[in-house]
Amino acid sequence: VQLVESGGGLVQAGGSLRLSCTTSASTFRLNAMGWYRQAPGKQRELVAGISSGGDSTNYADSVKGRFTISRDNVKKTMYLQMNSLKPEDTAVYYCNYLRSIATIAYWGQGTQVTVSS
Repeated sequence: VQLVESGGGLVQAGGSLRLSCTTSASTFRLNAMGWYRQAPGKQRELVAGISSGGDSTNYADSVKGRFTISRDNVKKTMYLQMNSLKPEDTAVYYCNYLRSIATIAYWGQGTQVTVSS
């Protein structure tokens, strides 16, 4: 299944970005999904998750109150609205099914987010 992330870029601290994740998978609407990120020299981590229907979300403590995850099952697209960005948010952001990172075999190319101070 192909997952394509987009929307990253270079932004100043305090700025905003909106990431998108699109797929052709017909089963998208049946699966909980998540946004993950990997900063240089650090392990990949889960940033936010959303249930299959979009009615339940969860966030890493580091992004609570700043990031909002959402999805449109008709468009087979998931979003991550990132506000009040901090330099420590700099990372490559990936989307994938919501599951243990160790069990995920396929990752897309990701989208780079760079926050300057």
